[in-house]
Amino acid sequence: MTDHTLYMLKALVLGLIEGFTEFIPVSSTAHLLLIGDWIGFASDHNKVFEVVIQFGSILAVIWIFRARILQLISGVLKKERSELMFARNLLIAFLPAAVIGALTIQYIKALFGNPMVFVVMLIGGGFIMLWVERKPQYAKASDHDNNDTVVQQAATAFSLEQISWKQALIVGFAQCVAMIPGTSRSGATIVGGMLAGIQRKTATEFSFFLAMPTMLAATVYDLYRNGGALSEAQTSAIAIGFVAAFFSALVLVKAVLYFVSRHTYRPFAWYRIALGCCVFIWLMAR
Repeated sequence: MTDHTLYMLKALVLGLIEGFTEFIPVSSTAHLLLIGDWIGFASDHNKVFEVVIQFGSILAVIWIFRARILQLISGVLKKERSELMFARNLLIAFLPAAVIGALTIQYIKALFGNPMVFVVMLIGGGFIMLWVERKPQYAKASDHDNNDTVVQQAATAFSLEQISWKQALIVGFAQCVAMIPGTSRSGATIVGGMLAGIQRKTATEFSFFLAMPTMLAATVYDLYRNGGALSEAQTSAIAIGFVAAFFSALVLVKAVLYFVSRHTYRPFAWYRIALGCCVFIWLMAR
């Protein structure tokens, strides 16, 4: 097997991992960096690779929700109030990360060189998720039962159209926290939505929709800054990872929506804690 073929196979593996981890709250970036280091995926443009293949996962979401996206576009053009409010909320949730990300990008990039940041955020994020899931409105395996008075009073948004601008803003600032490596963009936005009073499944769906403009902006920015410096092999690796992420995310997204409509996020929280502890032990043993 040639070095080029091995390099492409590694890109394929990382693309599959990206698709399977982008929409569950376990930090796809942490998995890409950890496994990339383990299998020896070395590139001068690893960050570009990670960002661009993440958009492959986002395209999978766009495909799955294409009917709802077309409904949103049509509703906005027709000036339907519910769709205008939904579009407004997506913009409100997107802006904090866009502004704060542009101002702090150099500081954020510096954090990627410190593996202890990943450990702290994986473990800390896991405990925060456990704490949120212990709140009364989320303590049950399924919180969409409208006959549950506690749930109705605490979770004020049971659909995307019911989300308020204040709840959207909270989700937006939660997404800013996700810029710290090891946090998980989906995890931060979902937990932020739940803390704001959005029902678990609805918070998950809103996180998926918010990922579209966020990752599109990140992809365009990184390609603009670094695209011209990519070699032919690096471009091919990105293309392979992008396609792999798209197809693996197609499988994962529907599974996630099915899971969260019937279960809590506790298994993912414990997984984060266990992974963070393992990484810490590995770092100490080096």
